[in-house]
Amino acid sequence: MTFKQPRSIQVVIFEHSERERRYLLLKRIASYGGFWQSVTGSLEGDETHKQAAIREIREETGISASEDDLIDLGIVNTFEIAPQWRSRYEPGITHNEEVCFALRINEKDIRLDPIEHESWCWVPYEQAMKMLYWESNKRALTGAGALDIDSQVREVRNK
Repeated sequence: MTFKQPRSIQVVIFEHSERERRYLLLKRIASYGGFWQSVTGSLEGDETHKQAAIREIREETGISASEDDLIDLGIVNTFEIAPQWRSRYEPGITHNEEVCFALRINEKDIRLDPIEHESWCWVPYEQAMKMLYWESNKRALTGAGALDIDSQVREVRNK
């Protein structure tokens, strides 16, 4: 059996128009908890956090992005792995470390992986904050919500 690594990523995907910023939320299937969240996933093999983020974005939403598109939120969540999921990790592993990114795209339809998610929506910050279940998701959303888009655009153009 191959165990999951206790290292993961979270990506808050958003679109920003003149009117407002909206966030993409994905709803887990019932057997995975049935809660709303951002894109998340564990690192595989010798992947970097950015490589895992790009893979998970593609797998969970059908969105193609590059590592240069990711905005590092400077947030690392450390949390206890829920007891019902611990068998997926090596014996004795109880906590996970999650590096958080944001990704700005134009709002679009999403192609879900039905093995993991059953629904998706684009919502404003306040609504997203009410819908999210995990504190780690709320922390990353807060970080994405605080991004100064104009400076991010200038920073990307100057690379």
